[in-house]
Amino acid sequence: MTKPFKFAILAPALLLGGCLSFGSEPPESLLTLTPTASAPAGTGGTSTAGTALVLKEFEAPSALDVTRVPVQVTDTELAYLKDAVWVEKPARLFRRLMAETIRTRSSRVVIDGDDPGALAENRLTGTLRAFGYDARDGSVRVVFDAVRPGEGSEVVTRRFEAVVPGVAADVSSVGPALNQAANDVAGQVAEWVG
Repeated sequence: MTKPFKFAILAPALLLGGCLSFGSEPPESLLTLTPTASAPAGTGGTSTAGTALVLKEFEAPSALDVTRVPVQVTDTELAYLKDAVWVEKPARLFRRLMAETIRTRSSRVVIDGDDPGALAENRLTGTLRAFGYDARDGSVRVVFDAVRPGEGSEVVTRRFEAVVPGVAADVSSVGPALNQAANDVAGQVAEWVG
């Protein structure tokens, strides 16, 4: 094999190498939510369609529908906290946290997911309105608007909120504070749904 022929075979690979990008440096760590209580392994339950609870996908505004932590700088200005990255979008993390909280605080069978085949009559959904840091007063805030069926054809809504004040504007402070506030809101919702 001649040298020009070898170069002709290797040239496309060398050129392709200049086009590939493996992304920026990954963050040092990722944030997640951890429930304050978890159901032990081996626990389960049975329920009727009338008492089981399905948690449907939670909505979130565009500012929260990302894996970054929003910072409210002024009434009309939003930024994102440096180096703070969620392992996945906050609405999904929050739904799982809430499912585990309701599961451990009630006797309900809780179905967390988007399974259209779930026959539960009780459904809980809602919108995660706030889930970030407020630089104006140095606090984290979680606000969730819940929606569930009421009696007959009624629909019942309620807003839940938790604030943790005195939080420094860094990942190591904001992450645990958001976890605390999320657990607080999940506990409030668990009491509400019974």
